[in-house]
Amino acid sequence: MSRYTASVRWSRGDAKFTDNRYSRCHAWQFDGGAIVAGSSSPHSVPLPYSDAAAVDPEEAFVAAISSCHMLFFLSIAATRGYRIDDYLDDAEGFLEKDPDGLMSMTRVILHPHVEWSGDERPSAEEISAMHDEAHHRCYIANSVKSAIDCEPR
Repeated sequence: MSRYTASVRWSRGDAKFTDNRYSRCHAWQFDGGAIVAGSSSPHSVPLPYSDAAAVDPEEAFVAAISSCHMLFFLSIAATRGYRIDDYLDDAEGFLEKDPDGLMSMTRVILHPHVEWSGDERPSAEEISAMHDEAHHRCYIANSVKSAIDCEPR
């Protein structure tokens, strides 16, 4: 078993708080020392109480799925002898009502674009199979109830 941690810290500052007019800005700190500015999404809580420049949980959810998929895909490709020069995924997540009427990240669509080099290059079918394997090996994808689709570009 592996254990992963993140510290999330928010402070009220001098805001009254009980009037619901307080900053949602906070910090995420990870075990390696990285600190990321976090906030509610401006789609959920209007400015200035949200910070559009900070990472919101919905964006982090999409990024975590995309990152996990990419890391497995890179490993699979390397193991099979294919060389990747660049990988870009403009992933999308959709927050909408689920069948129970709750707001939920109901879908995540990955849009990976891979730049290959070297003498050996995979066929379209092999690329699709590697994405499928990466999806099934991805810890994050295996952990969520949302549908996660992969649509390579």
